Amino acid sequence: MQLTKHTDYALRVLMWLAQRERSTIREIAEANRLSENHLMKVVHGLARLGYVETLRGRGGGIKLARAPAKIAVGEVVRHMERTLHAVECLADDYSGDCRYTRACGLRSIMRDAQSAFLAQLDAYTLADLAPPRGAAQPVRWQRPAARI
Repeated sequence: MQLTKHTDYALRVLMWLAQRERSTIREIAEANRLSENHLMKVVHGLARLGYVETLRGRGGGIKLARAPAKIAVGEVVRHMERTLHAVECLADDYSGDCRYTRACGLRSIMRDAQSAFLAQLDAYTLADLAPPRGAAQPVRWQRPAARI
């Protein structure tokens, strides 16, 4: 499964903000070599979803709306991606014409893989992805214990 650039950029913005009090789109774009125009759309979506706050006026910019430990990576991915289906038949509204629909083993395997992918992302928060403010080196994180 591959995430869209939109989701990738959203995660980068959140990681950047987790290390700062506030920032601007221009600062994030320059530091990460990303398009300011694209980041504006990403930040707008993050603000609409309640992940960031936008601050107008002098000294304005953007900042996290919640503590990094309260932002689950899986939640962000679910909100930012239009679809997470590895195959089209996993969509609830699928009405395609597949001759294997009635006796397909792939569909359940792909559904399980999608669930495992999201469960793995749910095991991490933004605090796990970004070193704390003021840390010189990225923090090495440990994988959470396997869930059975």
